[in-house]
Formats: sequence, structure tokens, C-alpha cells
Amino acid sequence: MENTLEIKKRRKDGDYWRGYFGRHWVLYAMLLLPVIFIFIFSYIPMVNVWLAFTPNNTIAPVLSLPFIGLENFERAFRMQPFQDAIRNTLMFSALDLLIGFPMPIILAILINEIKFERFKKITQSLSYIPNFISWIIIGGLATTMLSTNHGTINGIIYSIFGTTIPFLESPAHWVFTNVFLAIWRGVGWSSIIYLAAITNINPEYYEAAEIDGATRLRKIWHITLPGIRPTIIILLTLTMGGAMHADLARFMALQNALVHRVSEVIPHFVYIWGIRSSQFSLATAVGLFQSIINLFLLLTTNWVVRKLGGQGFW
Repeated sequence: MENTLEIKKRRKDGDYWRGYFGRHWVLYAMLLLPVIFIFIFSYIPMVNVWLAFTPNNTIAPVLSLPFIGLENFERAFRMQPFQDAIRNTLMFSALDLLIGFPMPIILAILINEIKFERFKKITQSLSYIPNFISWIIIGGLATTMLSTNHGTINGIIYSIFGTTIPFLESPAHWVFTNVFLAIWRGVGWSSIIYLAAITNINPEYYEAAEIDGATRLRKIWHITLPGIRPTIIILLTLTMGGAMHADLARFMALQNALVHRVSEVIPHFVYIWGIRSSQFSLATAVGLFQSIINLFLLLTTNWVVRKLGGQGFW
């Protein structure tokens, strides 16, 4: 009897899956191309991770190179430029997290609170525009406007106060100029996700709060922020997962010889030693170290979120 029931169940399950794929095969066919793309350009190149554990050789096949252990990692950690790159990458990640991460949330809430629809749309559109400006152009604009010699803004400051501010020449000023420009460029674009999350909040909550006499700040604190909390947690987790990553173009466009000590970040170190110096094994070791730290931070943040009662990725 049990065998008969099992056979019927398997037939029923088989009919279900055949019917399911018969209805949705087009979606799976569309998914096939990006899966192949990811496999070719993301998974197959992982074979080259072996370079991190081999002597530098630009001619021999990767898998034929001998294993030398962690020598490339030890060599990297003994190099002063790499130590500077780790310090600077962590510093900018911390500043971007503390200063830059809340800004799109604040902007999204402010735009949502605008009642004049036409002004609201104009504000949204203007806030997106900087994201489409390349870092090379931003670097040129920053030099033109902030230079102590002929910068427009420094010219105005000098005419009023009789002095100039070394926005791009002093390491401390350069750090905050870099962070400010990064926020200015990305805050509008990043706020789109939060605006979408806010629009999914049931408007009846706001109506009920208004009937109870809640002010705008109360509605923001008790309705808007809790409503977008899952989105904030997900984006915070992703941000922590990229803490050791830095936009190479952002730092190359703004750096100069006077601030080299604070502008050296891990991607730039990999570019200098991997591309320009052909030290592929060293650069691969540094890149692998960077990826491992990012993975550790992602898993740790996800674990902390789950422990605090939030909804993580898994």
C-alpha cells in the first residue's frame, strides 16, 4: 500500500513540475544568459586566485606555478605603502559610513515631506544629476574651484578673510573634501531606494497619527523610520561588506603629491603594483586579502543583525 501511495505522490509531483516549467520556461530561458555571463566572467577567473600563492611569473600558465605559501602576503604587509593603504581604506570607509550613509536617508525623508509636487520633482531630479558626472570631471571642477592659487571659492574666501583654505593641498582638508564630494555625487542616487521604501508605507498610518495630533517629526520618527528600517538594515549590511573597497577613480581623480600619504588606498595599491609594475602575484594576494576581509565583515554584520532581531540575508 505504501509503495502505491509513494508512486502516486511521485507522479503527482512530476506532473506539478512539468506543468510549472511548461508555464514558466521562458523566464528560465531569459535567466540562462546572465547565469552563463556570471559563470564565464566571475567564476572561471577565480582560477587565477592561485597566483596569490605562487612566485611572480608573467609567462608560465597559472596552474603550473609552484606553491610558495603566504610569502606574497608577508611581503605585502612589510611594505609601507600597503600599510598606508589599509589605514586609509579603513579611515575612508568609516567616514563614508558615519557621515555618508545617513545622508540619503535624510534626503529621502526631506523630499518625501515636500508638499509642493512640482518643487519635489525638481529637487529629486537635481539631486540625481551629480551621479552621472564622472570622477575625472569632478576632479577637474574641484581643482578649478578649490585650488589655493586660482580656485574660484578660495578667491572669494581670500577677498573676505584675507586667507585661503588648502582644500586639496593639506592632508586633513583633502580627506574631508574627498568625503564631501563623494556624498554630493551619490546622495541623490542612493536616496531613490529609500524613497521607494517610503512610498510602500501605508498612508493610513500617517492619517491615524495626524488624527492623534502627531507632529511631522513624530510621524517621521514613529512611522517613516520604522517603515524603512528593513531597507536601512539591508543597505547597511551591504555597505559593511564593501568596507575594504574604495572607488579607484574617486581617489585617482583627486590625489596629488602633497596628499599621497592619505590618498593611497588598496585598489590604487593593486593598480600600481599589479598593472604598472606587473607584480601580479603580489597584487592578487592583496586583492584576495581585501575580499576575505569584506566577506568576514558581511557575515559578521549579518550575524549581528539577526542577533538583534532584524532580518538578515539568510
